[in-house]
Amino acid sequence: MITIADVIIKLKVMPIGPEVDMEELSNKCKTKIESANAEVHKTDIQEVAFGLKAIIFTFIGDEKTINADKIEADINALENVSTTDIIDVRRAFG
Repeated sequence: MITIADVIIKLKVMPIGPEVDMEELSNKCKTKIESANAEVHKTDIQEVAFGLKAIIFTFIGDEKTINADKIEADINALENVSTTDIIDVRRAFG
């Protein structure tokens, strides 16, 4: 359930190459997001180039307690992750 104190964040995760198991990487990222008291709302796969794909996570958390920079750093430290970027941050209304 979304409340006024929630923030919606989109995070783009780029793997090191097209040979990376995207489902396994996605599951590891979800675990990191959920361990930071955020809820994964949506996961999308985005075609980049030459078979390379990015994972876009949309997650929700309390704006007072969520630390998006820490989540980004924790996911960036995972094996098979090349880069991470927070691509959108919005306050939730509802």
